[in-house]
Amino acid sequence: MKIIGVIPARYKSSRFPGKPLADICGKPMIWWVYQQCKKVDDFDAVYVATDDSKIFDTCKELGIDVVMTSESHKTGTDRVGEVAEKVPADLIVNIQGDEPLLEPATIKAAIAPFYDNPDLEISNLMTKIDDPVDAINPTVPKVITNKDGIGIYLTRAMAPYPKGSLDYAYYKQVCVYGFKPAALKFYCEYGKKYGKAKVEAVEDIEILRFIENGYKVQYINVDSQTVAVDTPNDLERVRAIVSEKIAAGEISNL
Repeated sequence: MKIIGVIPARYKSSRFPGKPLADICGKPMIWWVYQQCKKVDDFDAVYVATDDSKIFDTCKELGIDVVMTSESHKTGTDRVGEVAEKVPADLIVNIQGDEPLLEPATIKAAIAPFYDNPDLEISNLMTKIDDPVDAINPTVPKVITNKDGIGIYLTRAMAPYPKGSLDYAYYKQVCVYGFKPAALKFYCEYGKKYGKAKVEAVEDIEILRFIENGYKVQYINVDSQTVAVDTPNDLERVRAIVSEKIAAGEISNL
């Protein structure tokens, strides 16, 4: 099974323009994400997918495999789909470009179920929410699954609401996705024909396009302490963590 990793990276983020190039201890954020992905031995190749010449040129300078994609894509998954058209593979893994602390073992967790279940089309990760602030933070998508780990809904609100019981653990999405080519093709063709799906557009959560259209998304629970960089404050948190890891000799920026 040929497996590729794709990291979508665009410059014109509405909340944090230019964040893939934000400096973290001497290297741009996209470099850190790429290095983590390269540690995953399941991957035959890893690519950054961008529509921006600054990001493209920076990747080339740093020896990162990069693919220039269209500026018209509405979502990162659409951008990943364009790479999949150019680089055929049996499984395409979408790793978000704003997750510089993402552990290789966490990425592998999104791949593992495909070895055992040939019918699986889509995987996504989730992790238990330990910080109560995350449960009400609208930048953190919450995941609701059935007993088999199949996604029922994702929302930026606190859900489910604890009216009948307080005996419930809340989970947040970890933005690593595994796609079989046919499922990814559906996503892209739907977007070209209809744009975003109804609830996907309201919540602004890409994976909802699959759930709304009847696809089964398998969720895998991981113990991940990653910090997604959505704001400049998040960037400062990540810089501090990376600096500590470099000082402790756990990682290197060379």
